[in-house]
This record gives sequence, C-alpha cells and structure tokens, in this order.
Amino acid sequence: MVRVRFAPSPTGPLHIGGVRTALYNYLFAKQHGGAMILRIEDTDSQRFVPGAEAYIIAAFRWLGIPFDEGVGYGGAYGPYRQSERKEIYRQYVDRLLDAGRAYLAFDTPAELEAKRKEIPNFQYDASTRGQMRNSLTLPAGEVNALKDAGHPFVVRVRVDPGEDIRINDLIRGEVVFHSSILDDKVLFKSTDGLPTYHLANIVDDRLMKITHVIRGEEWLSSAPLHVLLYRYLGWADTMPAFAHLPLLLKPDGGGKLSKRDGDRLGFPVFPLEWRDPGSGEVSSGYRESGYLPEAVVNFLALLGWNPGDDREVMTLQELIDSFDLSRCSRSGAKFDCEKIKWFNHQYIQKRDNRDIATLFMPVLARHGVTEVDPAYAEKIVGMMKERVSFVSDLWEQTYYFFVAPERYDEKTRAKRWKEDSATQLSELVEVLSGCEPFDVEGTEETVKAWIARKGYYLGHIMNAVRLALAGAGIGPQIFHITEALGKEESIRRIQRAIEVLK
Repeated sequence: MVRVRFAPSPTGPLHIGGVRTALYNYLFAKQHGGAMILRIEDTDSQRFVPGAEAYIIAAFRWLGIPFDEGVGYGGAYGPYRQSERKEIYRQYVDRLLDAGRAYLAFDTPAELEAKRKEIPNFQYDASTRGQMRNSLTLPAGEVNALKDAGHPFVVRVRVDPGEDIRINDLIRGEVVFHSSILDDKVLFKSTDGLPTYHLANIVDDRLMKITHVIRGEEWLSSAPLHVLLYRYLGWADTMPAFAHLPLLLKPDGGGKLSKRDGDRLGFPVFPLEWRDPGSGEVSSGYRESGYLPEAVVNFLALLGWNPGDDREVMTLQELIDSFDLSRCSRSGAKFDCEKIKWFNHQYIQKRDNRDIATLFMPVLARHGVTEVDPAYAEKIVGMMKERVSFVSDLWEQTYYFFVAPERYDEKTRAKRWKEDSATQLSELVEVLSGCEPFDVEGTEETVKAWIARKGYYLGHIMNAVRLALAGAGIGPQIFHITEALGKEESIRRIQRAIEVLK
C-alpha cells in the first residue's frame, strides 16, 4: 500500500510551498489508493513556536486536504509528534554507535567556533574529525568520564569518504553524490535527549511504513545522508522512493518565493492569517484575503505539474485522477499572483449562488447593511458575481442594490441627465406604475413600446434611469435592476432623482 507523509516543523506559519508539497503527496496517495500521514517534526526545541501546530492543522482543514493518519487524526503508528517518541529513537542511536556507524562528540560551541576560524569552510568530516574531541580520538576512559560527569555531547554519523551515493529520483532520474562532500551530521543531542531531523526522519519513515518521500528540492542535499542511514541501520531493502519537487520561485527575478516577496508585491504566502506570538506582527492569509480554498488548491497543483493537456480548472477528484509524478517539472515554477486571482474568479462562478451570498453577508454587515433577505442577496449575487474575482469586490459592484443613492455622480450627471430628463422620467413613473408583472420581460416590453410611441431616444432614457437607480453610470441591464429593486423602490428612486436633479 502506498503511504506518504507530510512532516512540517512547528516553527511558524505554513508556507504556501509547503501546502503544495502536501497537496502533491495527497494527490499521489489517493491516485494509488494509499494513505497520507501528518507527522509533526518538533525535535528542534529551540525553534518551537506556540500555536504553529494548531495553525498547520487548521490550514489543511480549510484547504480541504484531509489526512488519513497523524496528529489530530490518530492512527496505528503513533505517536505522530516526534517529541513524544524519544525512547523509540534512542535504541537506533545505540544501534549506530554499536555498529561503529556513529560516534560521540564532546566539542563545545567555543571549540567549534575556533576551528571554523582556523579552517576556511570548516566541515566536521573524515578530514577533520581526528582533530576534534570525540570518541574516535579520546581514550575510552576519558569518554566514559565525560559521560558520567554529564558533559554535553552529540552523536554524529560517521561518513566514509570516497563513495558515490546514487539516488533514483522519481522526478529527476539518477542523482549522484560523492560522500566526500558530506559532513558528519549530528543525529542526537544529549542536552534535550532528542534526535535531529536526519535520524528521526529515517526512523519514523521506516516505522510508519512510508513508501514514497515526496518533498521539496531544498531537501535533495539531505538525501545522500538518508540513503546512508538506511544502509547503516540495515534497512536498504525497504528504503522509500524519493521525489524532489521543483522550487516555487518569486514572481519577478530568480530565487525561492519568500514572505518578503509577498509583502513587497502585495499577496499572501500563508494559507491563513498568522499573528506572530512574539512580535505580534500579523501576516495576511489566503482565506482572509478572500480566496476560495478550491481555487488555491487548483492553482498550486499546476505550479510545477501539468495534466498532459490544456485543462486548467480542475476539481480535486480530476486532479487525483490525472496526477503523475513523471509530469512534474525539474525546474522551478514562478508564482503568478495574477493567475491565482483568475482561478478565484473561476471558482466564484462555479460556486452556488447561495454559498457566495453567505460569504457576502459579512461584507454587507461591514458596510452597515445588516437586515438583508438571504434570497434577495442570493439573487443579486447571481446577477453580479461574474464581474468579480473576490467576494469582497461584490460590494463595489452591488452597493446600490442595498443602499439607495443619496448623491449622484457629477460626471455621469453632466453627461447623462438632459434638460428633458425630469419630464420624461415623470412620464416613465406612470408607465412603470401600470406594469404587471414587474419583471424583466414585462417592464422592458412596456417601457420600450412607450419610448417608441413617444419618439424619445432610448439611450437618453436608459442613461437617466440608471443614474436615478444607482447614483452613477454603473450596473447591469436596467430592467434587471428594476426587477431586483421592485416596483415601489424603483419608482421611489426615480422620483427622488427628479426632485434632486431637476
């Protein structure tokens, strides 16, 4: 059974690049009838941020990307929070030490800093470990004495030089690393009794029966060490397949997409709004900015992958059915902040009018419109939603349906209100009073017949009526406005315009 995992660290808000990684894992798992696990990698206690884990879970629930197991979901391979798995990791640290594949290092931060100053581009590896204070250079008695005295130590993996490490990446093909470029990474820290990412990641993937590791390109440099650890622990035959996704790039220029780019260009890089618990700084989120979750998901799916045809708007099920890692790009994908607006527009059109009206209600309330018939709001939304990319934009397009104009746009008035407009609209009021039913078809036919009979110019009448009803030269077809407002309100607005504009 295919089993994949998304394993974020609770060190802050979830970046939109991480959302895409989780989405690709989800699409791959579901297409193969598999499962996706949410694992929280919180072994770096120094970088832990309160609220980050809850934020991650809430973000995926809003996005509609469900997990099958993990933190917040349960499952048979828990616990799924790494800080709760200390005892599990320790036995594998001991296994590596006993096999001579790892060693204890007692170097202090000051000693390491001195060595970095002494040796340019210092790396703790086969060429330098002999100069350091570790169990490979110190007598066994001294090592035991240091341990007994509670001297802080780390466990480092012992990487042998001179070996080619080959990785068959599902996206990039064969990638070869030479072991001489690898350093002896820290696997375990005595100060908190926790492993680092490298060891915990390998142990958890093995014990949770992960079959495929799909992650960002930034983790490719970690892959050779992980391959070695699988081998050192005797798990080479059950090592998962690797796939490293292309980076999300900033919209302008090169480089990885960052929060700074979003702040500079005015778009979110987090799914939900985030308030930093330390500084209090608030970062915008896609949800609070008015994006629909299905639009965000559809947009992200096509950043670095394509379905093999020209489709763009695709449901989650269509994405699952079409997903194939072989169609993932090897090169980075530029984040197009205008394209995601286009997707949001498409999904607003696809959403049921009632749903959009429900989302529009808080917008109306912010503008002081609190008593609205939901059916009326739904009708207006259905008439006007094709004009907007965000639900919040509906206010600028529809405010006159909810609030009668108190002022009239001067430019429109000067251009559209003629000398005889007041006289003609007074006659129109009488015509409208007799229209039954007061719907689009009935009023349009009756009014146009009256205009033709009187020999009036259609454009003059319609432009003056629009100004009277909306207060400006905006809105849909006139008779759609009058039908929505109803006879009484339409006539009241026309009469007021006659009185004010003369």
